[in-house]
This record gives sequence, structure tokens and C-alpha cells, in this order.
Amino acid sequence: MLHSPDQMILELRGITKRYPGVVANDHVDFDLRRGEVHALLGENGAGKSTLMNILYGLTKPDEGEILIRGERTSFSSAKDAIEQGIGMVHQHFMLIPVMTVAENVVLAAEPRNGLLLDYETARSRVAELSARYNLAVDPDEKVEKITVGQQQRVEILKALYRGAEILILDEPTAVLTPQEAAELFGIVRELTAQGTSVIFITHKLNEVLEISDRITVLRRGKTIETVPTAGATEEGLARLMVGRDVLLRVEKQPHNPGETLLEVEDLHVSDDRGIEKVAGVGFQVRAGEIVGIAGVDGNGQTELIDAIAGLRRPSSGTIRVGGHELRHHTAREALDAGIGHIPEDRQRRGLVLEFTLAENIALHDYCFEPASSHGWLFPGRLLDRAAGLIEEFDVRGGGPLTKASSLSGGNQQKLVAAREIARDPKVLIAAQPTRGVDVGAIEYLHRRLVQERDAGRAILLVSLELEEVLSLADRVLVMFEGRIVAEHGAGASEAEVGLEMLGGERGTGAAA
Repeated sequence: MLHSPDQMILELRGITKRYPGVVANDHVDFDLRRGEVHALLGENGAGKSTLMNILYGLTKPDEGEILIRGERTSFSSAKDAIEQGIGMVHQHFMLIPVMTVAENVVLAAEPRNGLLLDYETARSRVAELSARYNLAVDPDEKVEKITVGQQQRVEILKALYRGAEILILDEPTAVLTPQEAAELFGIVRELTAQGTSVIFITHKLNEVLEISDRITVLRRGKTIETVPTAGATEEGLARLMVGRDVLLRVEKQPHNPGETLLEVEDLHVSDDRGIEKVAGVGFQVRAGEIVGIAGVDGNGQTELIDAIAGLRRPSSGTIRVGGHELRHHTAREALDAGIGHIPEDRQRRGLVLEFTLAENIALHDYCFEPASSHGWLFPGRLLDRAAGLIEEFDVRGGGPLTKASSLSGGNQQKLVAAREIARDPKVLIAAQPTRGVDVGAIEYLHRRLVQERDAGRAILLVSLELEEVLSLADRVLVMFEGRIVAEHGAGASEAEVGLEMLGGERGTGAAA
């Protein structure tokens, strides 16, 4: 429901922020009404984060003004923003794992009994807030013991405890399961019903249409348009974001599978605590096909990928690549055997953020010709190769000498994909390939995966986005509690696979 103009709680007028060589925000206008959800959409690098950092006092604008409840204001720090009733829940949570929920919520604003923390008062205030906003968490539980979805609730409670009337949610569903995302939407509706205003930043068009009242689209640092959600479509929003029509469906011809390139037999893998997470998994991936693994996060997908890629040693079982068995292999041996790996965490496992783009592209092959010869490295050859791949994969935001840390998330993802595909692997593991990536980059990465399939690679796709698995995969394997519980050919229904992901009826669909 839209709200009348006299309920305006926030206005950003003409916000401009320049960095060397780039205008991150170019006279951006944005406003927020009391009790509404206003979504902020844009490609990676469109200026969303810069705008929110300005609003939260982390960055000062070069031009423009901020009005809170009609009064012009400025912030020198996040503390100033918090005092004005602004709270922010970052994509990567800022919690102390060894402390309880209550201790995290009241940190730096503690009720005291003399010099000591009055824990009972803190606990009761957190419990009261939790009940008022339907944010179900145990005040006494250690943060390290609760789920990711519950940790997000703790972050929201932290903001509400400090009196937030404006809540910024930055990519709030990026780390949530579909069930947790649905619970979050219920919480957002409860917050707005009680007068809290929410700025909702996401790449997911379906979420924007489900939860928001209005939508503002940024492109290349500029406000393109603000539209009411009623009547908006995914296709129209994508066009505003990217500046052209975007193919939201995956178009591909029927696959023509060849020889088996990846074979896994009776694989058992344990996690760092020694708990078995992969329990007797077996499957094959053939040349010229995409096999997708669907499952709720935490059902063994990460450990399975790590074992195949040489990052974790399986307890038992067999892995073959191109008919060659890998025994107790390292990540280097997996690469040499013909495995390419786009990891689920691009920043922790895909890139060295302080290295240049050229250095990141050369990470696997710097010790081989033509990059080096007889112990000598040839930097010019690294730069030439990087320049070609940057152009081919449309990596935007810098050149071969740019640090990887300066790229947006979507362009970091394209950089990792460029390196892994350019090595010409037999088997390509694509784990969460579009996590946190904008609609334009999603379109490109999906199209590229289909091209690689058609070129004869065997592709193992692992994604928490069920729609992505169903649209890309030629065969779908459903993973639940460390086991493959069902297999489907192309055309499986979302309802059927979703039920199997949750441990419901198990079966084997029409395998391709």
C-alpha cells in the first residue's frame, strides 16, 4: 500500500559522489515514506551501496542534501545516522559469535547495574522486542549456535533496539534459504505495519515485486525512474536496470551428451567437525550436458564440491575425471586432471582481492608456458591474456592492472568464470554461479554455461536457486541430508523438486 506525501520520512536530493575516474552517484534523488518498503534496484556497480553508505554516515557526499522528517541534516559517522533513527543490516553480519543474542543486541548501548552489564534487563528488553515484531530468537543462545536466518533477526533487533525508524536491508536474502526468505518477508510486513520504513536492496526481481511498495532503479550512478510496484513486471524492471531488453529465460537446444567425463561412486565426506555430510553419493556427468544439484543449503552440497575439487579429502569413495581416478588429490591435481571450479564464495576461494585482474587470471597457470619459461615470468604476456579475457567476458570496472577488490560482485564473478573456462577444462563445477549477481550478469553467465555445454564440457551446477537449476540443467539431482534422493530430466516441476528438497516424497523422475 502506498502512503501519502505528508508521511515522507526521508528525502535524498541531488546526491553526488565522485571517486578518481568514476562518478558513483550522479545527482541521485530518492525518498521514503513512513511504513513503506521502497526497493532500490540496479546492476552491480550502479551506485546503490555508495548511496546507502552516504545515508548511513559511512561516506560524505560531494553534493546534495539529506532531509529527515523534513529537516536538512548531515552525518559524520554511523553513530550520527543511528541517532537520527536509521539502522542498517549489512549483507555480511556484524555479530560477535561467542556472545549471546542479548549481549550482541545491546552492545555499546547496554543497560547497567553500576559498572556491570544488567543482563536481566538486557534480556527482558530483547525478549520484548522479539515478541513485538515477531522476531523469534532466544536471547540466551550464543550467536555461533543459531542459524543464518536467526542471525539476521539479531541484526534487525540491534537496529530496532537503538530506535531505528528507517531500516536499510542490504541484499537481505543473499544468504538465506527460500524458507528463511519467506520468514523475512513476514517480518518486514510486520515492521512496516507498525510504522517502520524499509529500504530493500536486492538483485532479485521477483522479491522486489513481492515485498515492495515502490521501486527506484539506478543505472551507472543515476536515478533512472521511480515506479509503483503495482503494475511493474520483471521484464520492465530488467530493461530499466540494464538499458536494454534482458532475456530472463534460459534459451538452449536439447543436449547431445557424449562420454562420461565425471564419475562419482559411493562418496562419503565429513565436515570439519567430523560429521558425515555426504553419505554414499554417486552420479555421472557426461560431455555436453549440465547436471544440476538442487537442495536446501547445508545438505552436503558444499562438502561434495570440495571433495571433487580437491579441497577436502573424502572418507571413502571414488572420483574419476575422463576415466582417470583421482586418489587423495589436491586442488592442484584436480586442476591438472581437467576440473574447472567456479567456487560458491568468489572472494574467499575464487580471487586474491589485493592482486590485479591479470594476476588473478594467471593464478592457476603462471608456472607454465607461455606465462613463464625456465623459471622466468613474462608480465607482458599475463597482461595481454588478461586484456583478451576481460573483453571476451565483458568484465567491467577496470583493466589488467586493476585490483580485483575494486570490481563489483558481478564483475568479480565474471572474472572467476573467465579464468576457469579459459583453461579449457573437461569438467566445470559451477557452484552458486549467480549468487549476489545482477540481472545482466546472470543473463551473461547463463548463456555462457550453455555455450560451454554445447562445446562439449561436462558441467556440474550447484545452486540454492531452484529456478536456476530447473532452467539450466539437462538432468536434476535432488540432495537431502547428504544423499541423492531423486533424479529428474528436463522439465521437472518446481513443486515436486521443492518437496523432495525438504525430505518429502522421494522418487526418480524421467531421467534424460
